[in-house]
Amino acid sequence: MTMQNTPLLMSKILGRGAVLDPEVEVVTMLAASSHRQTLKQTWERASQLAHALKAHGIEIGDRVGSFMWNNYRHLELYQGVPSMGSVLHTLNIRLSTTDLEYIINHANDRIIFADEDLLPVLEPLLDKIPCLELLVVCRNGEGGESSFANQIDYEEFISGQATEYDWPEIDETAPMGLCYTSGTTGKPKGVMYTNRSTYLHTMAACLTDSINLSSLDSICGIVPMFHAMGWGIPFGASMLGCKQVFAHRFMVPEAFIKLIHEEKVTISSGVPTIWQGVKALLEANPDKFDLSSLTRLTCGGSAPPLSMMRWYWDNYNIEMIQGWGMTETNPLGTLSRKIAKHSHTKLSEDEQFENIAKAGLAMPGLDIEIFDEDWNVLPHDGEAVGELCIRGPWIASEYFNDPQPDKFHDGWLVTGDVAKIDSGEYVLIADRSKDLIKSGGEWISSVDLENHIVGLAEIAQAAVVAQPHPKWDERPVALIVLAEGADISADAVLEHCLSIFARWQLPDDVIEVESIPLTSTGKIDKKAIRARLDEEGYQLPTLQD
Repeated sequence: MTMQNTPLLMSKILGRGAVLDPEVEVVTMLAASSHRQTLKQTWERASQLAHALKAHGIEIGDRVGSFMWNNYRHLELYQGVPSMGSVLHTLNIRLSTTDLEYIINHANDRIIFADEDLLPVLEPLLDKIPCLELLVVCRNGEGGESSFANQIDYEEFISGQATEYDWPEIDETAPMGLCYTSGTTGKPKGVMYTNRSTYLHTMAACLTDSINLSSLDSICGIVPMFHAMGWGIPFGASMLGCKQVFAHRFMVPEAFIKLIHEEKVTISSGVPTIWQGVKALLEANPDKFDLSSLTRLTCGGSAPPLSMMRWYWDNYNIEMIQGWGMTETNPLGTLSRKIAKHSHTKLSEDEQFENIAKAGLAMPGLDIEIFDEDWNVLPHDGEAVGELCIRGPWIASEYFNDPQPDKFHDGWLVTGDVAKIDSGEYVLIADRSKDLIKSGGEWISSVDLENHIVGLAEIAQAAVVAQPHPKWDERPVALIVLAEGADISADAVLEHCLSIFARWQLPDDVIEVESIPLTSTGKIDKKAIRARLDEEGYQLPTLQD
């Protein structure tokens, strides 16, 4: 006998929590109060949204863009758009207008949902994205207008629609979500998630040995919902019936702590800079805040300092769970827990924290290996260093409408990270083979910055390297060699970069040098540049006394 071949569709799990525990709340922080609605209301409104989209002509496979903060309406999009068979394209609100213009047109977004306070960011693009048919504005009385001719208020858009939807039976490999990588060399690249991949990713993320998400949790997802589908947390929380708490546009430590305290949050997710800011506020006000409900923090985007992870455990008994992944891995690839194996119960606490500092163990169902330059598998001895590659049911096999054969090899995703794997099967990230800079959880392409800077007639050569920063993890620094007889100010270089880069992507410093070291093959030797800066005791301008 064979088992039922039921397709793995998001529509079959996203409404589960609303059915099992309909009165659990979804809470969104607003300027003057909090917006509250139940899981049942959220699922009903997601159904209304699907009807409204269908009435507009949105079909299975069509892309629907969101330009939004983490809030209840964004959650309705997370539930309704994939369930109706369409594709939710979460737009990164922090990207430059140049990248956003490319991404929206490349994805062919027919509709974009935008929070009203973000309209000024979107406005300069509206006459450059001919694919856009309708702008749906999500208003909370916080201002923001758009000149786009065809626009409608979100509440008016879904008003009067039925609160039940007959979700279609589609192929489980049908797409449901689209995210573009930021900071990659060249144009951003789209990663299309399928129903099957996200269904399996959702199940894996909720495992006890993963982040152990439970229906008993009150979860505050601080990682933006435009980052790799919010790390998949909204999907798991919707499936299980967790209480969901959103900070909306209030992305400051005071707001996070307020929500954790008032809504009895048990788990929260964010990049290291978030938790460093919260730590600083707690240290300055040690007796002011009650975090007794909080049991664990998930941390990704870049490696958190071991001292910070230890601080949260020693002072608040909060476990920080480090994860490694990327947009192409849906994003969960590895996780590192304080006690990740049965044998770890015998380890001292110091030894347990040595493991937490590693990138983690591969999630069940995934294969991870390191390869040498000839694609030979290297030993897992904690010494061999090679190209980190990964494969599995929620790992990208190609980019959306953009062949990149060098990123995929014989069924493996080539991550761009250089790593070790030790005898305990822990991944340890050693370096990045691609010259990317990770700042506050966001990627910055040093190559793209270099190529743009040398577009100035006054500059003969440019190199951009990462320098450590206590808050942002890394910040870019540009070294320039002037053309003979030329002169240009650092401010002029930065102003030139602003034409295509967002302000947060700009170098923190522009240093004029006589020459830039090259490798034997004529490439910029960035290791030599970083070593020279270290020898000179270089500090970023913002860190100098």
